[in-house]
Amino acid sequence: MNKLIEKLKDNDCKVTLQRIAIYETLKDSNSHPNAETIHKELSPKYPTISLATVYKSLELFVSLGLIQAINVEENSFRYDWKYKSHPHLICSACKKVEDLEIHPFSNLSHEAEILTGYSIEKQQLNFYGSCPDCIETS
Repeated sequence: MNKLIEKLKDNDCKVTLQRIAIYETLKDSNSHPNAETIHKELSPKYPTISLATVYKSLELFVSLGLIQAINVEENSFRYDWKYKSHPHLICSACKKVEDLEIHPFSNLSHEAEILTGYSIEKQQLNFYGSCPDCIETS
């Protein structure tokens, strides 16, 4: 939590209880929630929190490099508190997002730099398919 507060202060952003709660909710989740899910979870404890506040806070956290946004499909974002680049598995049927824990692509950015001459700032690698639960029910 200190990292969040320090980053907000360093960038002249207000440190609010709602921002802290949004970040904690995301950090406590392994499901890569969207803004609506975070809002729904926080509403009972913070009845005045708006969905717009959740969206704006998440966008701020992304811009500060505190979290990452995962584009599941066009204009549908999920959020991951693990801000370092790592691959994700995305179920095309139920939209579940999971981290790919084994990272066999750790040198991919470096290889892309060598091949293209680009200076890679970040990369996002997503695998789309059907999760085991969806395969079982189909």
